[in-house]
Amino acid sequence: MITLVLGGARSGKSEYAEKLAARAEAGGCRVTYVATAVAAGDPDFEDRIGRHRERRPDSWATDEPGPELVSYLRAERSTATLLIDSLGTWVASVSDFAVDADGFCAALRARRGDTIVVSEEVGMGVHPSTELGGRFRDAVGTLNQGVANTADQVLLVVAGRALTLGKGG
Repeated sequence: MITLVLGGARSGKSEYAEKLAARAEAGGCRVTYVATAVAAGDPDFEDRIGRHRERRPDSWATDEPGPELVSYLRAERSTATLLIDSLGTWVASVSDFAVDADGFCAALRARRGDTIVVSEEVGMGVHPSTELGGRFRDAVGTLNQGVANTADQVLLVVAGRALTLGKGG
């Protein structure tokens, strides 16, 4: 099963996804946290990464494929539940935001285990004031649409509460 968990900044999307992964673990599945963030030297971002690490149980494995997320997924053969957090940081780590969205979705479909994907909902915020910001918003938004079309379940998290989104038409 593929679950996409979308939300804005500080919406609680990562915490919600972690609860889903914890339920999978309680049901007997191993969990691997797939961190897409690469250390940027930004103190605030480093603090955020630290908080995410502190929340994770010691029983979860952690992988950090960085920009090579598609290659990682193609090579990953376990039946563990993967929690991928998050697509926005993956997009930001790739030159010109040119991620392989089709390859990512194909790799998700090919997995034997369940996958929980966390991503930023970027289309509901302020219009970016720079061309670069607009390209980032567009890249993440397009990727989110592809993953949503691939996913079995899509959740939108707002203020820590999840809404189930229906299938697109």
